[in-house]
Formats: sequence, C-alpha cells, structure tokens
Amino acid sequence: MQHPLEVKNAKGSAMLLGLSLAKCRVVIGEAFDPLTLERLLYAPWLDTDPQENVTPLLLYPGGIVGSPSIITRPLRLIVIDATWRKSRKMLYLNPVLATLPRFSLNTMEASRYLVRKAQRPEQRSTLEATCAALGELEAGADLKYEPLLNAFDGFVDALLAREI
Repeated sequence: MQHPLEVKNAKGSAMLLGLSLAKCRVVIGEAFDPLTLERLLYAPWLDTDPQENVTPLLLYPGGIVGSPSIITRPLRLIVIDATWRKSRKMLYLNPVLATLPRFSLNTMEASRYLVRKAQRPEQRSTLEATCAALGELEAGADLKYEPLLNAFDGFVDALLAREI
C-alpha cells in the first residue's frame, strides 16, 4: 500500500517490487473505503489465485518476530510504503489495517539504501523490508530474494551517481 506522496519519488522502491515480483500488487492511497480495503486484503487478486481465504499479515513493528507458524492459511503480506509518520497516519485512517496481525523483522544487516537517511538503524527501504520478510516467511527462501536485492544495489548506485 503506497502513500500517494511516494508515487513520483524517484528514490522509491515499491515500484521495483511491483515490477519484480509476480504476485505483488501496488495499491496507491492514504485512506481507503472499508469495502475496497476488505477486498484488497481478502479477495483473490488474480484468476490463478486459489479460492481459499488468505490471511493478511501486516509488515509493521510491534508484531510477531519470526515465522508466524500459528497461521496456517495462505498469507498475504501487506506492506505500507510511506514515511514512518505517514504510515502511522495510514493505520489511523484505515482501522481495518490497524487490526491485522503484525509481522516484525528479525535483526537485519545494515541497509543497502544509501540514498535516504533512516531515523533509526533498523529502518529499511520498502524493498529491503519486503524481501527480508518474504525470506523469513517462506521456508527455505533465505537467499531467494538476493538477486532482487543485488538489482536494488544497482538502482541505488545509479541514484548515487546522479547526485554527485
């Protein structure tokens, strides 16, 4: 879920996720109609999706750390692409989001995202956080997202070269 102010940001990483992951869907907005939000969270997105219910899991601090083995249905990882301030506002404006079970990342290595300054060392770009979460949630997928992260390194290098 991408905040509208992030859409045209040349340094944004959510667009790269949308282009790189087959089952990724980027939805733009700050406040969503409750019915629309329910459909985004629970309904199948593609004709190939199983008709089985999914469990939306919000990637956000303050939740389960590590793989949520208590949830057995297929998971849909919900990621908010916004500044921390705007992400808190999105939770406030969309009460359904605030009620979702949360998933928090285990300790991560230093951020590769050198074009934006984080307020705290554990903060990551949307792409880095999503890759880390998917790697933790998918059994045996520790290195599955490394090629995407390597491509992200090239994206960051190109941005840094433009700023010099």
